[in-house]
Amino acid sequence: MTEQALPTIRITYCTQCQWLLRAGWMAQELLSTFGTDLGEVTLVPGTGGIFTISCNDTLVWDRKRDGGFPDAAKLKQLVRDVIDPDRDLGHADRKGHKSKDPTSSDPE
Repeated sequence: MTEQALPTIRITYCTQCQWLLRAGWMAQELLSTFGTDLGEVTLVPGTGGIFTISCNDTLVWDRKRDGGFPDAAKLKQLVRDVIDPDRDLGHADRKGHKSKDPTSSDPE
């Protein structure tokens, strides 16, 4: 039996826009939720307004394409959909499935 590599997350953020704290917070949220189910979460400095998040080389969020930044619940759902679609994310998951309104905010 071959052991499958754990999923990897790559968060590329713009240093000119000073989005390091946002990228770090999102990394922390993913690590808190998925823990040892992730192989690594990598922060990659960039420029030009870039803010992208990929999981196993699959782009799950692009600030320019998707409009702004995901909230924590949305990000966790996007990553879950790549690494373990059957996983239940609890209250954040139920909220996300009830309302797809991207303008709603949850203070968490």
